[in-house]
Amino acid sequence: MDNKYYVVGSGIVGCVVARELAEAGAKVTVYERRDHTGGNVYDYKDEHGIQVHLYGPHIFHTKIDRVWNYVTKYCEFKDYNLVCGSVMDGKCVPTSFDFKSVDVFFPEEADIIKEHIKKVFGEQKSASVLEMLECEDEYVKKFAQYLYDKDYAPYTAKQWGISPDKVDRQIFKRVPVLFSYGSKYFDDPYQAMPVKGYMELIDNLLNHKNIEVKTGVEALEHIKIKDNEIYMDNERINGTVIYTGPIDELFECKFGKLPYRSLRFEWKYEDIDSFQEMPVVAYPQAEGYTRITEYKKLPVQDVRGTTYAVEYPLPYVQGESNEPYYPVLTDESKVLFERYAKLADEVDGLVCCGRLADFKYYNMDLAINRALEVVDEIKNK
Repeated sequence: MDNKYYVVGSGIVGCVVARELAEAGAKVTVYERRDHTGGNVYDYKDEHGIQVHLYGPHIFHTKIDRVWNYVTKYCEFKDYNLVCGSVMDGKCVPTSFDFKSVDVFFPEEADIIKEHIKKVFGEQKSASVLEMLECEDEYVKKFAQYLYDKDYAPYTAKQWGISPDKVDRQIFKRVPVLFSYGSKYFDDPYQAMPVKGYMELIDNLLNHKNIEVKTGVEALEHIKIKDNEIYMDNERINGTVIYTGPIDELFECKFGKLPYRSLRFEWKYEDIDSFQEMPVVAYPQAEGYTRITEYKKLPVQDVRGTTYAVEYPLPYVQGESNEPYYPVLTDESKVLFERYAKLADEVDGLVCCGRLADFKYYNMDLAINRALEVVDEIKNK
């Protein structure tokens, strides 16, 4: 492997890659265009002493032993089982949706709907709302149609800025319908939050003698690709670039811009004990915003008052102050991404990885796993 690496982006993927390469003896420079490291997992204590996540809520959960063993080397975690809710027609029910939703929204037909669900799906514990909509049973379909019309469709349209029927079907599988009581948002064996916040994890990952971090630097102002080779300030680079930013911007959007969604947060503080029943609540029928996160419950913090953030999705526009959060996966965007991925494969000394560079919706654990796999590949070359 090379002895010099340039990592573009200090989100969780960039930090894990940087640390693993540094441990292997390489010299690593990390470039971050924001004035802080950590990417979108950046958190801090606000003026009221409440730990908040500046770029939206992050709850660590995983089924992958390797990932859990890895993160717990770098900071202490405490078990935390997230409970989320959704407000439909003025009533808040837990998500993932379970049999309680049947009871709340169809009180007179609840027993017969649950009976039909069990008859159709047997021992199956859950299904996506799309699977239920495709079912021929009128009662199953009736319940699924209600959830789709009141939650999935309006939330998806706001979140992604396109018609729900154009969104990649995998998105709908993220919040399944459970065929039981006792809803949990995640069913992973490891569910936890860092005791001192995610920045302790980030800081500890970057704290290595072989890692140099440069914040407030837009790497793409210095890095250019010409004739399938990478140049830094007009000189051919000596080493390898690990790029975690939007892949289309790396190639100056030569085939057109890939669609990413961004977010705007309206921050509020109230001198009350609690603002909403659960830490994260979706408001699919609300105008403009998708959800509200109450941070004193994420994790539970014994402080006076409460800080919460109202989340408004919007398009990411390169050059503006908003950040790219989510790749918008459609048939068209996936084809466009493949053109950029093919370009990237032809460039000597370039590795692309992460949610923006892979144009893939990773949860945090899958992002970490991807970073570890990238380093494995580099070491095995």
